[in-house]
Amino acid sequence: MAVSASAVKELRERTGAGMLDCKKALDETNNDIDKAIALLREKGLSAAANKAGRIATEGVVESYIHAGGRIGVIVEVNCETDFVAKTEQFREFARDIAMQIAAANPKFVRREEVPGDELEKEREILKAQALNEGKPEKIVEKMVEGRISKYYEEYCLMEQSFIKDPDKTISTLLNEKISKIGENISIRRFVRFELGEGLEKKVDNFVEEVMAQAKL
Repeated sequence: MAVSASAVKELRERTGAGMLDCKKALDETNNDIDKAIALLREKGLSAAANKAGRIATEGVVESYIHAGGRIGVIVEVNCETDFVAKTEQFREFARDIAMQIAAANPKFVRREEVPGDELEKEREILKAQALNEGKPEKIVEKMVEGRISKYYEEYCLMEQSFIKDPDKTISTLLNEKISKIGENISIRRFVRFELGEGLEKKVDNFVEEVMAQAKL
């Protein structure tokens, strides 16, 4: 399959890699942009990959309140310099991440943060589900791994689809910002609050309420 100029342009914008490197990566991955990005990063040719090891200790703590105060998010997003931290482009990225967390409710920033015992428990549940569905034993493990990938996509922020552009993951969005801004950027941590979360909510009995009001 021929490599299109538009695909090369998009890959360059998202990675900052050279034109020839982008063309070669697309050729090797059959024009799959996400696979080409991964390939460039593996080879150290992506600008984002080259910056990833640099220390990012500046940045911003961004907040977002949603739904009339029912959901609140605080997220720390780091960059390398105070100058970049004050730019509108960086601040907008931090706001987008806070909004993403409010809407998509991730549990972790990245898959490496998922506790081993929680992951093992999830595997056992998924395996039991597959067996209960009558799936052959030999394909159950593959099914479990596929569903674990879905688990990461649902609960790990970096692997979620961006709410403003579902064709991108947060990881892809982050790499685009690194390439455009020219500094390493890191989403370090977040906390999300939802009104009443974890509390036992009172369930009113409508019949009893009516009878009480009627003094019956």
